[in-house]
Amino acid sequence: MKALVIDDSRAIRRILVKTLKELDIDVVEAAHGQEALDKLESGEATVDLIMVDWNMPEMNGYDFIVAVRAKEQFNEIPIMMVTTESEMSQMTRAIEAGATEYLMKPFTKEMIAEKLDLMGISI
Repeated sequence: MKALVIDDSRAIRRILVKTLKELDIDVVEAAHGQEALDKLESGEATVDLIMVDWNMPEMNGYDFIVAVRAKEQFNEIPIMMVTTESEMSQMTRAIEAGATEYLMKPFTKEMIAEKLDLMGISI
């Protein structure tokens, strides 16, 4: 199992990487949506799961989800939006764009494991 973690905060990426590794999930990192999209399209990041923040420079998480879901080869990859955006309208937009799950920051390892289980990802 390999995940692509996309967040402009190095600290958040470090927390997510540590948590996912504790769950036996390998990780590829990107600092923003465009970097992540480039990694996916080049084949550098062949992943089973994507975790993406909403608010980032260059390409935000919402635009990343829209771009990924427009490409058939990535349609089956589950995407979890991990963000501080707490408004129901934002959650709805993310899900409608193609996010599989939505997790609010701050989060715990248990919350991530629960979301992964909801997404059908066995850990």
